[in-house]
Amino acid sequence: MTRVKRGCVARKRRKDILTLTSGSRGSHSKLFRTANQQGMRALAFSHRDRGEKKRNLRRLWIIRLNAAARDSGISYNKLIQCLYQNGIFLNRKILAQMAILDKFAFSEIINTVIGREK
Repeated sequence: MTRVKRGCVARKRRKDILTLTSGSRGSHSKLFRTANQQGMRALAFSHRDRGEKKRNLRRLWIIRLNAAARDSGISYNKLIQCLYQNGIFLNRKILAQMAILDKFAFSEIINTVIGREK
């Protein structure tokens, strides 16, 4: 077989990895081997945290809904139960935004739910 000199390809690969880790401190952005390890570690953490971000946002929406619902005299658990029973299928993100930005509409939804319940 013929000999393959990888100069251009190898340099591009190393340069891409060093570009990925350019914001790191010290040798993690200068030396290839440590930069490669740091890059793999960073990509693993970013993959993990994309899922964690979704969990954290849902927790935040639930906390906001619970606080807004308790101001109106109903618990979060009861609110979600009544919404489903009455066929109001708004997700937690939208409800939390309404609780913050449009308190009147949120209180109308709660009054509708409580009114139908009684």
